[in-house]
Amino acid sequence: MKLITAIVRPEKLEAIREGLEAYGVQGLTVSAASGYGRQRGYTEVYRGAEYNVDLLPKIRVEVLATNEQADDILDVIIASSNTGRAGDGKVWTVDVSEAVRVRTGERGVAAI
Repeated sequence: MKLITAIVRPEKLEAIREGLEAYGVQGLTVSAASGYGRQRGYTEVYRGAEYNVDLLPKIRVEVLATNEQADDILDVIIASSNTGRAGDGKVWTVDVSEAVRVRTGERGVAAI
């Protein structure tokens, strides 16, 4: 199993969710995140004073997948979140040795 994690632009969440739903993904976790990469931050002027905004708002999307589904799900997330501009984000996978559905006790792929 794989845990696919994406840090992407907040405005891309709906496109990602729709793409994953169309692929057949039955669950995902979304949380607020902030950070920067090559994009860095930006400068904002408020009431005549300049402020550096170093951490940009992002969202973190996490999906558990079988090894067979992982590449396809990765492609769906990338296609749904790509604008071609700096700040589109990052997507990565990590191996998951075990998953358990708390309610039923199902383990492994059955728990996804």
